[in-house]
Formats: sequence, structure tokens, C-alpha cells
Amino acid sequence: MATVIPFKAVRPTRDKVSLVASRSYQSYTQDELEARLNYNPFSFLHIINPGYKYDKQVNGKERYNLVRNRYLEFKEDHIFIQDKTANYYVYKIVNRNGNVFSGIIAATSTEDYKNDIIKKHEDTIECRETIFKNYLKTVGFNAEPVLLTYPDNDIIANIISKVQKERAEFEFTTHFRDTHYLWIIDDIKSIETIQEEFETIKTIYIADGHHRSASSYLLSEELKSENKLHTGKEPYNYFMSYLIPESDLKIHEFNRLVKDLNGLSKEAFLIRLDTMFRIENRGLDLYKPNKKHHFSMYLDGEFYSLYLRKSNYKFNNALDALDTQILYKTILKPILGISDLRKDNRINYSYGKNDLVTVKSKVDYGEYAVGFGLVPITIEEIKAIADEGLTMPPKSTFIEPKLRSGITIYEF
Repeated sequence: MATVIPFKAVRPTRDKVSLVASRSYQSYTQDELEARLNYNPFSFLHIINPGYKYDKQVNGKERYNLVRNRYLEFKEDHIFIQDKTANYYVYKIVNRNGNVFSGIIAATSTEDYKNDIIKKHEDTIECRETIFKNYLKTVGFNAEPVLLTYPDNDIIANIISKVQKERAEFEFTTHFRDTHYLWIIDDIKSIETIQEEFETIKTIYIADGHHRSASSYLLSEELKSENKLHTGKEPYNYFMSYLIPESDLKIHEFNRLVKDLNGLSKEAFLIRLDTMFRIENRGLDLYKPNKKHHFSMYLDGEFYSLYLRKSNYKFNNALDALDTQILYKTILKPILGISDLRKDNRINYSYGKNDLVTVKSKVDYGEYAVGFGLVPITIEEIKAIADEGLTMPPKSTFIEPKLRSGITIYEF
């Protein structure tokens, strides 16, 4: 049963939250970073990019220590405050497309991760796990929750709905026109009810944040081994998560782009495809697939529909039924010679929010020879993969919501 507990969040003050909150560091262009660092002294980017203060690039342990120092300065200057009691936090995002995401920010158990109560569907890279584990150990906090999803629960939903009728502690809109809200659940009855309801849930699933989850687990094991008085109740036994019901999750596809046809002519390539797919030339009409095992292909100025010949393909498990795996097993590896989807620089990805117009333009400009469009993977497919202990090919899903850093912070 899932252990989901309240915690004492460190938060920006109400008047500064919109200035503090930041996207993931990698999502900013260099110009955007410089603008925010130059003109916004309250941005969380100052904490995670501490060398800016000294006009110096810093890395490794030196950077981790400076991150810790900047964080403490934000607390000393009362930009951040810490709640005096352990709370749950209702967090809601309404994005520019009208999608609404509502869930609970809480602390989740590293033991649940170890025992497969919190299940994953992606592989993690060991060196990245270790790097982030060392970072967490030095800085002593986590500022971006892992995105988890759980089966819809009426009792939790009713509490969330009731809380949202009150004035939000935080309400701010980003320049992307996404509006963020945060409410505090601090009454004992609601806290007990939420905790009890999560204890009835057998499995929750990682939607986004596999490396952060793995690193938090590694850190808990390390600190446990160093603590002779370990009880299991220490903050390092938990990590901050944003838990939303499955019905709120928004999953987009990642389309594929390949730089060349692996030495094949267009005609030879199409003939090779014919073994596994029923092919129809759609000409200039932008074809977007709308069923599982149907694919769109853009090649030499024309769209094609590709329908899998199921009689020629074996479905041995949940992974084999996944469209990203089908594309890999039938085209990318055997025909285009792409074995390593993580390292081969001949393949690139375009998430579905950019749609097939992006794929078409990149092929038309000669950056790539061929592009493939897919339908989004469903939450049922994600759960089936996780339940069978399998992992998806990289870039199988682009999942919303995407969370901001620095709105709630978990210390350990």
C-alpha cells in the first residue's frame, strides 16, 4: 500500500512566488537565462546557477556547495519560508490550451520505490542517478517534485475540490499563459483521510521523474547506512512528489526523424517497408494516424500511411504492442540500421505538441530524410509496461503537466 505523507514545505512568500518559480534549467535558451539572471534577483535560477554571482562556470562539488549557499541566502533573506506544520499541498495548473491538472504535493516513500509500489516504465542511466544523488546529498533539498499518477479516487477528489473553493495561497500566471494555484491542506481530518486513502492504493506510477526517483532512493540507502540510529522516519526516506489522478494526465507522442535511408533508394526503402506494412501514398495531404499500429510517414515531399501487417508481427508482451517499439523493431533497426536509440545521432525526436508540420518542414529543409508520426501512448499502456517490469524505448511519451521548480521545496 502506498505511503504518502504530509511535510513541512519551504515556499516562496506569496508576493515573490511568480518571480521565484522557474522552468527546468535545460529548457531555457542562453538569452533567456541571461535575461532572468540579469533582471530577476528572486529567480530560482540564481540558486541552481550559483556561479553567475562570480561570473564563473562552476561544476561538481564546488557547484553543489554554492547551490547550498545560495539556497540558505534565500532563506535568510526571507524569500523562502518554511511551514511550521506538516501539510499536504493542492496544486492546480490551467494551461493555455485549457487543460486542467489538479493533484497533491506530498512526500512519497523510497521504500515504496524499492518494493515496486511506485512503479517505473523507463530505464535510468546509472551515472546520472549517481550524479544527482551526490547533488542532493550536498544541497539537502529537492525543489522539483516527481510526477506520479494514481487511479482516480472520489474521496481524494472531493477533498481537492472542496479546498479549491477557498482562496489559493498562490496564484500566478507565467508568460506562457499557464496559471498556477496552490492551496494548503492543514486540517487534521483531511490530512488523515488523504493518507488513509493512499494506503488503500496498491500501486502508483511514475509519469515523469524517473532519475529523480532513483537518485532519491540511492540517497536514502546511503544515508541509512551512515546513520546508526536510523528509524525509517527520517526525511531522507521520502522524496517530494506531485500526485495526480490518471484522468488528469495528458500524454503526447514523440514523432521520429531520421537523417538518411541507410544507403537505400526511396523505391528500395518502400519495398522493404511493404513486408511489414500496408502502404498508401497520401500525397500532399497531411496524414496524422488515429489508431494504434497505424503510422504516418513523410518522405520526399509526400505523406504515406503505414498500417502494420499484424499477421507478420508477434505480440509477445506489452512492450511488443507499443507503437514506438513496433517502429523500432520493424523499421528503425532492421531497415534504417539504428540499434541504439539513445546514442545514434542519425535519429531525432519531435514531441507531438509540435505536430507533423514540424516533421514535414525539417524533412523539406533537408535536415532529415524521413519522418514518422505516431499516436500517443495511453496510461493503460504505461501501466501494462510497468506491471510487467518492462521499459519503453526512449522518447516514447511527452507527459504534461510540466512542473516549475522552487514553488515547494522538500528538505532532508
